Amino acid sequence: MKPIGLASDHAGFALKQHVKEYLTQKGIEFHDYGTYSEESCDYPDFAHALARGMEAGECEKGIAICGSGEGISMTLNKHQSIRAALCWMPEIARLSRLHNDANVLVMPGRFVTNTEADAIMDEYFQTPFEGGRHERRVAKIPI
Repeated sequence: MKPIGLASDHAGFALKQHVKEYLTQKGIEFHDYGTYSEESCDYPDFAHALARGMEAGECEKGIAICGSGEGISMTLNKHQSIRAALCWMPEIARLSRLHNDANVLVMPGRFVTNTEADAIMDEYFQTPFEGGRHERRVAKIPI
């Protein structure tokens, strides 16, 4: 398995640090595309870095975090090969993988606890893409 790409802004930095601990405990390698502190910054810089890393084949999945999850998700989804899903509960993470083959898990750093994030990531990583009728739909996403 390729490393998981990580990205956050300042509002998602603390949760991203927790995500690193989670991944390390699971034996999953990761590449951190920034940010590297809680100093105010712009989420698009790090979302684009993660997306470019995925496009270059450095990683095939990612986790991204900003305060609400919205801005970083919008930015990631500007890239044609990215299917970033904003997930704030495990069931949303499960459905984003099962039906949408989401390749970036986005979490709202200001609205989920570390325990909730663990459950969301567990569901994201253990759920495969169902395929079937969903393949046709996912194929229609890129412009």
